[in-house]
Amino acid sequence: MLELIDVRKTFNPRTVNEKVALDGVNLRLEDGDFVTVIGGNGAGKSTMLNAIAGVWPIDSGSIRIDGADITRLSEHRRAYLLGRVFQDPMNGTAATMQIEENLALAARRGQRRTLKIGITRQERAAYRDKLAALGLGLEDRMTAKVGLLSGGQRQALTLLMATLRKPKLLLLDEHTAALDPRTAAKVLELSKQIVEENRLMTLMVTHNMRDAIQYGNRLIMMNEGRVILDIAGEEKKRLTVEMLMDAFAKASGEAFANDRILLG
Repeated sequence: MLELIDVRKTFNPRTVNEKVALDGVNLRLEDGDFVTVIGGNGAGKSTMLNAIAGVWPIDSGSIRIDGADITRLSEHRRAYLLGRVFQDPMNGTAATMQIEENLALAARRGQRRTLKIGITRQERAAYRDKLAALGLGLEDRMTAKVGLLSGGQRQALTLLMATLRKPKLLLLDEHTAALDPRTAAKVLELSKQIVEENRLMTLMVTHNMRDAIQYGNRLIMMNEGRVILDIAGEEKKRLTVEMLMDAFAKASGEAFANDRILLG
């Protein structure tokens, strides 16, 4: 379970550049929830994910996972609870290391380091099976440097690494935005498959309304640092882009006007 309770974050306070990024966000996710997050530029979507991940401290409020208060934990101390895939395929992997070496690092997240052999035969076989499930042929390139992979292959590998040790919460931060449409669709389907097979509690930020509607069991929309829409269950299944835009207008009191999302 994830709980955000009255979470607030302001950048550059008391200056001409002051920006209220999170304005009293309250959100609760249950185990197995797959929640898509949508909103215009500056709505607070990525800021919320960064607050959960501990990239920066929040000003007030609290963040809890499974009842444990992680609000004041540093980023590296809460990392074992989380899996994360970023917008840039270059993040989340070590380009100069082999595919199997990257997977070994992910498999040891949160564990104490020892002087034992780096990758055992059993581990290598398990990595091969996991890679084969992606359907990208990476199981035959386990000793290739990650920097040689395409953006889609690298993002799929990052997704696998983020979920290799089942996290309490998976954060997907516009993780298909930098990919071409065909590759993005493949990575989204892989995301859905991995989330459903492992019943992972997931927050997926997207700029694409259709993807936000199609994926997950729940959709939230943010505006000016607040959650203004929270749609789940049968209501979400019946959603269309037009209905979502109308709901935004009613909740915010203004028409939705964000070219990136509308064109997406």
